[in-house]
Parts: sequence; C-alpha cells; structure tokens
Amino acid sequence: MSNNSNARSSRRSNGSGSTPKKTSPKRLFWICALLLILIVAGGGCGFISATLSNLPDVSNVRPSASSQIYDVHGNLITTVHSTENRLPVPLKDVPKDLQNAFVATEDSRFYSHHGIDPVGILRAVWVNIVHSGVSEGGSTITQQLARNAFLSQDRTFKRKISEALLALKIEQHYTKDEILEMYMNQIYFGQGAYGVQSAAHVYFGKDASQLTLAQAALIAGLPQSPNYYSPFNDLEASKKRQAVVLGQMVKYGYITQEQADQARQADLGLVAKQEQTHEKSNASYFINYVIAQVSEKYGDDAIYKDGLKIYTTLDMNAQNAAVAAMQNLPNYYTDSNGLHQPQGAIVAMNPHNGYIMAMVGGRGDDAFNRATQAERQPGSAMKPFVYIAAIQSGKTPGSIVDDSPVTFGSWSPKNYENDFEGNMTYRYALQHSRNIPAVKIADEVGMSKIIDLAKKMGITTLTDEDNNLSTALGGLTHGVTPLEMVQAYGVLANGGIKVQPTAIVKIVDRNGQVVEENSIQEKRVVEEKDAAIITDMLESVINGGTGGNAAIGRPA
Repeated sequence: MSNNSNARSSRRSNGSGSTPKKTSPKRLFWICALLLILIVAGGGCGFISATLSNLPDVSNVRPSASSQIYDVHGNLITTVHSTENRLPVPLKDVPKDLQNAFVATEDSRFYSHHGIDPVGILRAVWVNIVHSGVSEGGSTITQQLARNAFLSQDRTFKRKISEALLALKIEQHYTKDEILEMYMNQIYFGQGAYGVQSAAHVYFGKDASQLTLAQAALIAGLPQSPNYYSPFNDLEASKKRQAVVLGQMVKYGYITQEQADQARQADLGLVAKQEQTHEKSNASYFINYVIAQVSEKYGDDAIYKDGLKIYTTLDMNAQNAAVAAMQNLPNYYTDSNGLHQPQGAIVAMNPHNGYIMAMVGGRGDDAFNRATQAERQPGSAMKPFVYIAAIQSGKTPGSIVDDSPVTFGSWSPKNYENDFEGNMTYRYALQHSRNIPAVKIADEVGMSKIIDLAKKMGITTLTDEDNNLSTALGGLTHGVTPLEMVQAYGVLANGGIKVQPTAIVKIVDRNGQVVEENSIQEKRVVEEKDAAIITDMLESVINGGTGGNAAIGRPA
C-alpha cells in the first residue's frame, strides 16, 4: 500500500493523468498587449526606417534667390526673380532685435533643444489655451526650416514625422546660427517676399540691417499668417501681432517693457505699395540684354535662382536722356502691336573702355531690341570706311576727286541732289556726303580692302556678296546693327583702338564671391594718325556740312 501511494503521488507530481491548468484572463491580456506593442513598435520602426531612407539630403539648404542688377554708380536698377522674390542675407547683417524676435516668438528654447522640443510643444499648448488664440508655435525653428525647405505644407502624420526627423538631421549638420540664418532667408512674409531682406525691401524700402525694433517685431510676426498680418492688407491686425511679438521679447528678457512700449508707439515707416518694385521701363531693353548674356553664359538658373549681383555699365542719367530723346520722334501711326512708328534705337558707348552707357531698343517695351538685333541699311554712315581706306593708301583730305557722271556695268550712281560739282577735295566730298566721289574712291582703293577694314573695326554682318561698289553707299546684303556701328565709330574716337562693347562690369554670387570681372578688351586696328585725320574730316560734316543740325557747340 505504501508503494502504491508513492506511485500515485509520483504520477500527480509529473502531471500525468491530471487535467491541465487554464491560462488566467489577466495573463492572456498581458500576452496580447505585449504582442500588440511589439507589432506596433515593429510597424513604427519599419515606418520610421522607410521614412529615414527617403529623407532628402540636408547638406545643401540653398533656396532660390533673386538676382539684382545695378548701374555703373552701384544703384539698384531692378530685381530679377522667377517664382520667389528672395534676397539672401548673412546672419551678421540681420539686427539682433530681429533675430531675438524670431526666437522669442517662434522657438524660445531654440538654443537648447536638438531640433524638436517636447517641452516647448506642451508649453505652447498651455499658453495658447490661456490666451484663447495662437501666440506661440509648437514647431521649432528647425522644424519650420525643414518643412519650408524640403516638405509640403500638408497636415499629415507622415509629414509631421518627416519634419521631426529632418529637424534632427539638420541640427546634426549645422550650427544654431547657420540654422537661424537659413530659416530667416527661407520663410515667406507675404506680398511675394521670401526671406527677411526681401521683406524689409517690400514693407520698408530698406535693407534688413537697417530695421528698427518696431519694424523687426512686425516682420517677425508675419510668418504665422503672412497675408492676414500684412500691414498692406490689415494694418490693425499687423499692429496687434507686432504687440504679441514685443510681449514675447519682454517675457524672455530680450528687451525691457519700456523698449516694447516705445516700439509699439513708433512710426513704422511703411513704403507705399506701388514703390515695392523698381521701375525698369526706362532700361528694359538693356536689362533684357544683360539677362540674355548671363543666361547664355551661366544658364537660366543662374539669373533666376542663384541670387547674383550684376554690376553693369549703364549710366541712368544718360539712359533717361536717351529715352527722352526717343520721344521726340514723330508719330505717323500705331501698328498692330501697339507700337508707334517710326521706330528707332540709341546706343551710347564710352569709346575708351567700351562701357555701354545707354541703350534704347525702341519706343515701347517689346521683345525686339533694335539696338542689338535690328540689321538696317547704314546708308552714308558707311562712307567713312571708304575714306579711311583711302587715307591708309596714301591719300590726304586735300586729294582731288571728280564729281561727274560715271557708270559701272549697268549701274550709274547718283548724288542725292541729282547734280554734279566737278573736282573737289576728299574733305569736301565727305563733308557734303557726295555719292559719286565716294563710289569712285572705293573703286580706286578696292572694295575688298574697305570691307576688311570695316570688319576689323567691328562690323560682323558683312558677307562676300557685299564686295561690290554699292556697299560704299551703305547698300548691304544684311545691314548693320547700331551697337556694331557704335563700336566701329568708337575706333576713331579712341585713336584707332577698338574696344569690345561691355554691358557687365562684375558679377558677384550670393556668398560675395566674384564670378567674373570684365577687363577692357582692346586692339589697335587703325593707325593713330589716320584716325586723327578722318576724325577731323568728320568734324567738318557737322561744322559746315550735311550734319549741321547736330552741332551742339562742342567738338563732335
């Protein structure tokens, strides 16, 4: 009996032959909860891993920037931008008041967190509840930079996760000052202005470095709702938002209450809305000429996105005078494009350095620049090339030519007055623009020599078909452009040295590095004594010849 009892006891201890114990509900709950946590955690890790792998590279936060074009005196002519009017500015040129206004309003713990700020989020929620409105944001400055530079504005969970992860990456890659600088150059301020520099220009007509505390507080309050808080749209709402920003600056010790009160009462100095854009109509042809040159050399993105500073040769005083002179043309009719006819063009170039001081491509604002693109027959303006070639061949202003009927094949050239004056000096023939003497001189010198000389002086439109005597009177296959004729005549004014017409003096990139700096390109193409002789002969044209109406009381 003792043995049997031990056996039964042994079987019970081994569980053999007994009913299994049931899992308790409590234990089952914890098992399911653990499995759910593992599934969610695994899915979350997978989601975060996938999101991380698709995050953009943060090593080059470089927003599109507008380019600026300046005249020869360093005055801004116009700003060129595509979709975003942005003028990047380094942090050192941003007033401390403006920097502090952003930090106090948007992210008071900016200098202590690492991209995301749970404490700041909780505090923002509490402050906004207490104030029954939005006075502090939950996103850090770094998160806002991530959103504006790389992400859409969609309010989705995925975007928020991406924003937070990107903020962490940005904080690892950049210093706090670099992040603040990028942020202030990236965000939108309404009225088409991106970045603090453009905002300062749009609202106050000045650089960001010149902003007062009152102006800085107004600008720092705009990003929350740029259109609503724009002083151009609702000045009262803008002032209320300014007061909130100043209050935040007092709260975090950046300014005193007295400074805040003074700023609230200060005159904002807003510019009128119509003064926001720089007037460019008086220089539109020149501006388009410069833009085309930069785009051809560096690509369209350089001019529209890279924030270049382009310093040009244009003298706005000369430009305005040229535009005014063009208005003196008669108006015979208006064509189908709305342009007054006749049209015209003006180019003024400094013959010593090639600087284009003024350029008017027409009357109106069409795309066709007649100063650089219109190939027109030069007429008697070709005659000086004939006389220069003759002087180079040993002739003098006193040499004699017979103004009498002549025929070359089937062509008999005529004088404008349809008369003949017999023997005359070369000076007199040029002074009175006689056609037959010019043709006879060209025949004697040789048209090939004349054409070669004109090409050396800057005329590029001449062809083999122009190697005929009618070219001496300006009857060309294609014609010449005003810009090329200015260059060629400039040779004479510059003592026989040709200089390349120049519209751009220097180009500087957004970092202040010189991209290119033009030097004078010159070449002697006419001997100095020959240039002096023909120049003196041409002065006779104005002093007592066909150009008398151009006499202005000084050598010309």
